[in-house]
Amino acid sequence: MISKVREINNETRRTDGSRRMSERLRSQGHDVGRYRARSLMKKANVSVKHRKKFRITTDSKHNLPIAPNLLDRNFQVDQPNAVWCSDITYLWTIEGWLYLAVVIDLYSRKIIGWAMDSRMKASLVTEALLMAYWRRKPEKGLIHHSDRGSQYAGSDYQKLLNAYGMICSMSRKGDCWDNAVAASFFHSLKTEWTAEIIYRTRNETRSDAIRYIEMFYNSNRLHSYLGYKNPNDFEKSFTLAKAA
Repeated sequence: MISKVREINNETRRTDGSRRMSERLRSQGHDVGRYRARSLMKKANVSVKHRKKFRITTDSKHNLPIAPNLLDRNFQVDQPNAVWCSDITYLWTIEGWLYLAVVIDLYSRKIIGWAMDSRMKASLVTEALLMAYWRRKPEKGLIHHSDRGSQYAGSDYQKLLNAYGMICSMSRKGDCWDNAVAASFFHSLKTEWTAEIIYRTRNETRSDAIRYIEMFYNSNRLHSYLGYKNPNDFEKSFTLAKAA
């Protein structure tokens, strides 16, 4: 069992605390509760990465039209493709900054669209939205929430939202908690995955960020909000329940 705990700790880059470790061991047929998992982790001499605070930047100094805050911090959604949220963050490399834009389905917390670039420009968020739309093909009326950044308030992005029949919602000025789910994802990415790693190039960083999004976060990361399921499995449960 000790070797299994070490294996999980290595595979998840030290992201799992005792609750998640317990759930993973249980899914593999081991009857291990939270406190026994904690004891096993101590015996295996494995630890969890410490969380750090990260600065959130938003280019909201513009005169572009601002949409009302329709979401109003109501992050609980009862079906997929009802509410999406979007945001941008940055990842450091020796070569320079790499900016990451994502689109998240609030129902499952799944990353359904993403894009990366060396510059934080309008096309960055547009590419992420295009990926999300063509992956999901949502019906009209979906609420799209973001901050007040110029990339989201700009005419190109707003035209795309209108073309897809999406309703625009924006956070209040300077309030990161209005887009807390996106902020939480970026925090997880940086503390669980990219911390303690020195990336030489943007391409190297891009490949590892994609690995985190598609191979770990969507497919393997256990979320307490989802009842310790990963986003993919949580959505599968919805599909099966709807078909029954």
